Amino acid sequence: MELSYKNFSSCLEDEKMVVIHKNGGPYIHRYDLSGGSLEEYKSLSDAVKREFLEETGLEIEIVKKLGVVDFMLSSDWRDSTQVHHICVYFLVKKVGGHLTSPNQFEGQDSLGALWVTAHEVSMENASPLVLQAFEWLKKGELHSGVELIECWKVKRYLL
Repeated sequence: MELSYKNFSSCLEDEKMVVIHKNGGPYIHRYDLSGGSLEEYKSLSDAVKREFLEETGLEIEIVKKLGVVDFMLSSDWRDSTQVHHICVYFLVKKVGGHLTSPNQFEGQDSLGALWVTAHEVSMENASPLVLQAFEWLKKGELHSGVELIECWKVKRYLL
C-alpha cells in the first residue's frame, strides 16, 4: 500500500482554480492540485509555498486551512492495490509570479499549470483531489470521512 501525506492548495480567481498537469504517480496525465511532501525541519506552510512556486510559478499567501480529506484508491500504480493520500487543503491567494512550466528534475511531477473551471474537470481528466476542491467551492465544506474510489485507472499513456 502506498501511503502519502501531502499538502494541497487551491488558488482561485473568478471561479477558476490553478491545477497542474501531472506527470507522475497515480494521477499521471490528469489535472491535480499543487502539493508535495514535507522537507526535514520545514513547516507545513513552508512546504505549501515552496511546492506552489515550484509547480506553478506563482508566489502565494495562505489564506486559511480548509481541512483534511483521506483518499483511498484501488489502483494498479506501482504494482500496488491501494493508494492512500491524506490531503491537507489550503485556500491560498496569488501574490506574485505568473504561470510557468516548472524546472524538470528527478521527482518533479508537474508539467505546468493552468486555470480551469468546474465545468472543465471530470474523473476522466482530473484527480479526485481537484474534484473535491471544486466541491468545496460549491458547498463551502470538504467531504468528511474517507473518499474510497474503487478501480482507479492510471492513465499511463495519453489517449
